[in-house]
Amino acid sequence: MVKRLTFAAMACAIAAGAAQAQDLQIDLNTLESQPEACRLTFVASNGFGASIERLVIEAVLFTRAGKVAQFTLFDFAALPEGRQRVRQFDVAGLACDDLGQVLLNGVSACDGADPATCAAALKPASTVDGVEVAG
Repeated sequence: MVKRLTFAAMACAIAAGAAQAQDLQIDLNTLESQPEACRLTFVASNGFGASIERLVIEAVLFTRAGKVAQFTLFDFAALPEGRQRVRQFDVAGLACDDLGQVLLNGVSACDGADPATCAAALKPASTVDGVEVAG
């Protein structure tokens, strides 16, 4: 009986680890004002279980008042499996103080996996006060 319970507990732990291994975490880490632009810095962590040769995410940027400011594509390039990468994007015509939310609206390209599978694996987050990242 004890062996069965131990085996069941191990199977649950392995299944939980496998579920976590399907995450593509995209964390907005900082905003930095640039002349005529806002620089968004993201930390991307690939726990997808396979390397991604190129990840392009369609994003919608909202003002603090909830109005759509811009649609854009963020090209995260290659994301090796089990590794973190830092990517910066300058968004022209956007003041950092006006940014209220980044919506990861979809996956435009995911070389190395099906885009729908990549989209389902996205786990958005933000460490920037007052700016939400959703998906």
